Amino acid sequence: MSGIQNVEDKPGQHAIFMVWGIKDYSKAKEVVTQICGELDALVRSRLNRFPDSELGAVLGFGAKCWLQLFPGRPIPPELVEFKEIKGDKHLAPSTPGDLFFHLRSTRLDVIEDLAAVISLELSEVAESIDETKGFRFFDSRALLGFVDGTENPEPPDAPSFARIAEDNVGEDFFDGSYAFVQKYLHDLKAWEKLPVEEQEKVIGRRKFDDRELADDVKPENAHNVVTNIKDNNGEELKIVRANMPFANPSKSEFGTYFIGYSGKFSTTRRMLENMFLGDPLGNTDRLLEYSKAVTGTLFFVPSAELLGDLAQEE
Repeated sequence: MSGIQNVEDKPGQHAIFMVWGIKDYSKAKEVVTQICGELDALVRSRLNRFPDSELGAVLGFGAKCWLQLFPGRPIPPELVEFKEIKGDKHLAPSTPGDLFFHLRSTRLDVIEDLAAVISLELSEVAESIDETKGFRFFDSRALLGFVDGTENPEPPDAPSFARIAEDNVGEDFFDGSYAFVQKYLHDLKAWEKLPVEEQEKVIGRRKFDDRELADDVKPENAHNVVTNIKDNNGEELKIVRANMPFANPSKSEFGTYFIGYSGKFSTTRRMLENMFLGDPLGNTDRLLEYSKAVTGTLFFVPSAELLGDLAQEE
């Protein structure tokens, strides 16, 4: 499904992730609301020209940005500035961000063109904090060599995990989503020194065919163990990941851009605490010995309908 604010779309072949910081909120409101109003048309015009591009765009707002630009509106219940998670061994840092754009397509040129238009409009009132280009690596594998996103819920269940339910917030934020983003840098030299059997114990899955390891083989600190959480009734809690690899080989920079869309940020937060603090305390995700989080920012993604309403804000 292409278009705007479709958070449960597949990651795609190419992606551009942009995080912007607003320089002057009073001057930025007109520009930002204009982008809210025209984003759908910008995507549709490119889909008309390139119908096979599967172009999609998502726009999200940080907590401070939402309060400053839309003071007359209530704030989404779980939208806060992300608080870092600091354990004895690992840190999930908190980094700034007012606006987040997630552009994805089968064609890099189409999202480069869209990113350029958005950036030109924003450049007078905001500054780029981060821009990362993601790409599909073989059969949806991370640069560590394992398939990424195996545990993602599939349609028709994905929206129930990725989007905010009406009974939680009422109609204001219904069908929106919380997007949490992190950049992870991988120590590939150390990783590649591990025998494949040890790598599989770090991830909790087979490297070749993506089969889950048996419970009597899988360590308690395997990545897919610590991120598997349940509610009080024993039902598994999930998020929709749209992770993509990124790389600058000449700088020895290899990483994963993690993005988790969820109807409740508390679900994502709990997964992160399991990874960085451990449950029980100290049982931290072994993957963090080879992958370091260098950013961490939370955004609210309005539904397409609400995004259109924001375009009318005075």
